[in-house]
Amino acid sequence: MANRQSFYAPLDGQGSGTNAAPSQPKKVAYFYDSDVGNYAYNAGHPMKPHRIRMAHSLIMNYGLYKHLEIYRAKPASKYEMTQFHTDEYVDFLQRVTPDNMDQFGREQGKYNVGDDCPVFDGLFEFCGISAGGSMEGAARLNRGKCDVAVNWAGGLHHAKKSEASDIVLGILELLRFHPRVLYIDIDVHHGDGVEEAFYSTDRVMTVSFHKYGEYFPGTGELRDIGVGGGKYHAVNFPLRDGVDDKSYKGVFEPVIGWVMEYYKPSAVVLQCGGDSLSGDRLGCFNLSMRGHANCVKFVKSFNLPTLVVGGGGYTMRNVARTWAYETGQLVGVEMGSELPFTDYYEYYSPDFELDVRPSNMDNANSPDYLEKIKQQVYENLRLTQAAPSVQMQDVPRNPMGADETLDEQEQRLDDEEADREAGKDRRYTQRLWEKKTEREDELSESEDEEMAEAMGARRQPGKARRRGIMDYQNPHAPVDESGANTPMEDDARSLDGEGEAGDVGMGMDGAGDEPPPRAGVATVRAANAAVVEDLLAMKAASKSPPTLAGQQAAKMEEEASNQSEAGADDDDDMDVDPSDAAPAPVSAEAPAPSLVPASTLGQATPAAPAAPAITSPPANTPPGIPATEASGITGTAPPNPTAGPDVEMSESAAQAREEGMLERTLEDVEGEAATEMRGGGHVVGGGGPAV
Repeated sequence: MANRQSFYAPLDGQGSGTNAAPSQPKKVAYFYDSDVGNYAYNAGHPMKPHRIRMAHSLIMNYGLYKHLEIYRAKPASKYEMTQFHTDEYVDFLQRVTPDNMDQFGREQGKYNVGDDCPVFDGLFEFCGISAGGSMEGAARLNRGKCDVAVNWAGGLHHAKKSEASDIVLGILELLRFHPRVLYIDIDVHHGDGVEEAFYSTDRVMTVSFHKYGEYFPGTGELRDIGVGGGKYHAVNFPLRDGVDDKSYKGVFEPVIGWVMEYYKPSAVVLQCGGDSLSGDRLGCFNLSMRGHANCVKFVKSFNLPTLVVGGGGYTMRNVARTWAYETGQLVGVEMGSELPFTDYYEYYSPDFELDVRPSNMDNANSPDYLEKIKQQVYENLRLTQAAPSVQMQDVPRNPMGADETLDEQEQRLDDEEADREAGKDRRYTQRLWEKKTEREDELSESEDEEMAEAMGARRQPGKARRRGIMDYQNPHAPVDESGANTPMEDDARSLDGEGEAGDVGMGMDGAGDEPPPRAGVATVRAANAAVVEDLLAMKAASKSPPTLAGQQAAKMEEEASNQSEAGADDDDDMDVDPSDAAPAPVSAEAPAPSLVPASTLGQATPAAPAAPAITSPPANTPPGIPATEASGITGTAPPNPTAGPDVEMSESAAQAREEGMLERTLEDVEGEAATEMRGGGHVVGGGGPAV
């Protein structure tokens, strides 16, 4: 890392130079037309408009769009192009195609159309996109709508009146409001077209750092300083092969500083040709990405309205990296070295880093040579008239040929957008989304990821698309293996009352709430035997057998105790409590059950004697009340139409019946408890069997 940093231009200290705090916030307008990447020069031509699309993809996927106002400029019309170019040349661009180019042989020679500038499908439309972005960017700077305007599709600096140029059209738009405009060119080739356009005026100063000597276009000598009123307002700094970051920084910053001091421009146009980077197919300089971007940061530090355009650059992956990085420098975002995933990710192999490293080529620019050129440039600048005065006049409200001013057009578009989106549930339209910039103190990301994806931003691997409700879960909640806290079909319990291995109960509300253990059959039987012993002891202690009401009360208490010990779950099983159900009604005509004395339990029992016939109801029984209720048994016997008249039981028969009921109740209680602990059926009708 140390060796790599030694190639880069020394960084300025904190709060000084290019790192000085700007005096005003930078509002950056970014112009991009998605159609620009669809155009292609002839096969084998080094100029690839696709590089602009690659740079835009990096800008979007690095998230720089959050700090930009994105615009798709209207392509320049034929009338707008003729503000600088000749009518014949614009008409030729509009008519010529690869199919009919043979018919324009004379014009091709006249307008320098050939191998370097070939005719291709959509030539006029491509020129319109390039010029439209630069002109609209200059217009927004004029109206104070932005501090910096960026158009990477622009920067065609070789154009003449009969050769296409977006830069000249942009400067002409700036001159409508600004008395002096400074043009800076860091392309490896000399910016001959822009220099020629303003060679005789002092309202534009052109400064070009370029390779000179048997190199295209063959112009840009140190002695080319302008003519007439523009004398000393053309600054050329010829360089030799292999200039590196340190040498470039050593000449660029002093010269631009002198220009700002003497000329005092009110607006700047910066051409950032990428063919001055190391490893370019046609270039011969040795600048790194950071050395190239240092020029952008230095110009930005003067806080002047600045139009930044592209230019040359014939190694697409390096140009895209550098322009994306310089966009980040303009908005004040330091970008990571690891490239995000984009549609063109494979272009950046094998390192996949945001970096263009210098090579080990020799630097033919000796310190003595550079100092000599610097001194001559300084002397020429001293001869310029300090801040030349310009007689200004009323500026037309709108560009020539336009039916409405740019402010009126912007207001009309905003009104139409508001009317069209009224009542819709979309937060942003594409136009509003592109104009929105994200503040540094915003806590949430944009919610319009679909719009960002439509503009080229791709979802990065391993990064969540959007924060959702399921992204925040309670870490203390119990593990739910049953789907939705609902028992699954296989969540069954074994018939012996114990859960199968691996059974998972229903989800509880807290981590500490565990389901109580379930009792086995042996535990239930032991509890029921204890109940039987207690009841028999109570019967033996009393002279008369306990009443059925007392037995029921004892049964209810003991059964509740058994259920608590056995861990019966009322939420899982919907058994009817036997204590709440009435015992089975007994008809008075039914035969009496066999008598089982307490002392003879477990032995053979003789048959009970038959009950004598009774012709009248008991004297102590009120009329209308069945005999079953009079004897302490709750419930009402169903009417029996075939039954005869009521009869009165003998004392011995009543006692035998009562003891039989007691034995039957004890057996029912034991069976119900066992069935309930097996997780089985429900008890219907109190003393009936489990079903």
